Amino acid sequence: MKEFIEELPKVQEADLNDKVVLVRVDHNVVKSGEIKDPFRIDITFGTLFNIMAKGGKLILMTHIGRPRDKKTNEINISSKNSVIPIVRYLEKKLYTKFYVPEFFRQDNYGYTGIDTSINLVIKKLREGKIRGLYLPNSRWFQGEEAQGEEADKFSQQLAGLADVYVNDAFGSWQPHSSTVGITKYLPSYAGYLMQNEILNLNRVFEPSKPMVAIIAGSKFDTKIGPLRALLKKVDYLILGGIIYNAWLAVKYDIEIAGIEKDDIIAAREFLDYSEKYPGKVIEPVIVVESDTLEGKFKGKYRSIDIRDLKPKTKLNYVLDIDPRSFTEDGIAEKIKQASSIFVNAVMGLTPHFYEGTVALFKCLDSNISAFKMLGGGDTLQEFRLLLPGKYLKAVDDPKYYFFSGGGTILTAIEQNSVEGLEPVRALIDNKKKMLSDPRI
Repeated sequence: MKEFIEELPKVQEADLNDKVVLVRVDHNVVKSGEIKDPFRIDITFGTLFNIMAKGGKLILMTHIGRPRDKKTNEINISSKNSVIPIVRYLEKKLYTKFYVPEFFRQDNYGYTGIDTSINLVIKKLREGKIRGLYLPNSRWFQGEEAQGEEADKFSQQLAGLADVYVNDAFGSWQPHSSTVGITKYLPSYAGYLMQNEILNLNRVFEPSKPMVAIIAGSKFDTKIGPLRALLKKVDYLILGGIIYNAWLAVKYDIEIAGIEKDDIIAAREFLDYSEKYPGKVIEPVIVVESDTLEGKFKGKYRSIDIRDLKPKTKLNYVLDIDPRSFTEDGIAEKIKQASSIFVNAVMGLTPHFYEGTVALFKCLDSNISAFKMLGGGDTLQEFRLLLPGKYLKAVDDPKYYFFSGGGTILTAIEQNSVEGLEPVRALIDNKKKMLSDPRI
């Protein structure tokens, strides 16, 4: 991994003086028009300060949500998925005004591209009359998620705005125009956050032993690849959420409401695979069953000990892990004895079923010596909301590291390398091109 980091072109190596720098960030923190947690914004400040200190002129760009309908290709441009809340937050933090341009919109199909109306704005940015630009949601542009000629055209339009490109969006691993395509046309570098994420990911690839991984999610079929890879590396694996429900249903031959057929198939496949690693999957033995998904109502939920269940038992929705599961020797002791812990998990269906998640975070925090790595927006958001004091302490604790993107981390774990992530690979390929042709 250290050799790989040396291959990566770094922002600190770039000549940025009086250059316009397009920075792709992962500020995907807006939901329904509000910032739920500014963590992903705050952790990019190091890169932004460095660029400004070296005389660079900022253009920022991020995606927010999934505004494109995959069936119709319609793009929902709305205040609910706008960058405006991010811009307002940045202006308060950086004391810098950001200009947000608008472009031609094709009915319900988003922006057709970056038109010439931007030229005057770029001129003012170069002259210092505008302090910074923040482009609209990258997924509002037709070319961002496109293929072939349309994607390449948009990549060239983006490159035409700037002199240098910096990718600091490790959480945005999809090979889109703003993460991969643009690197064909501009000198490209990794920001400080990108570098830091890759370095800390090495703690997952080459963990201090014993290592415990705790993974939850709503779809087993999307997690099976990373789970297989983790099972090879970790000493113990703890499951939660729907993927644990599917595991229970298959292993104990029971029925649990709300589990789709695809998840059952994936769980059966993973159960068979896990037999190669006996004793590694540790089960939270007490779960919380609910008669409804609508909330936590007295008399409509109960704790169930899976050790008491008989085959063919039918359960309603299993929506949480009972906190007592985290005091059982099987889990508590293994977490407390671990040297490294990786967590991408919320144990229950929040906001009503949260006790299992609170118990998990408290159990993690009780191990003061282990290096704890947390990834995934839901994981961090629930930590902050449920235990704000411990969260604020953990942010500054050298024994904690918060990854900015859970999906990216799991993808890298599945591949056992960050080199397979196309945005990262694109930066390295760009460096090779620059070394062979200094005119780039």
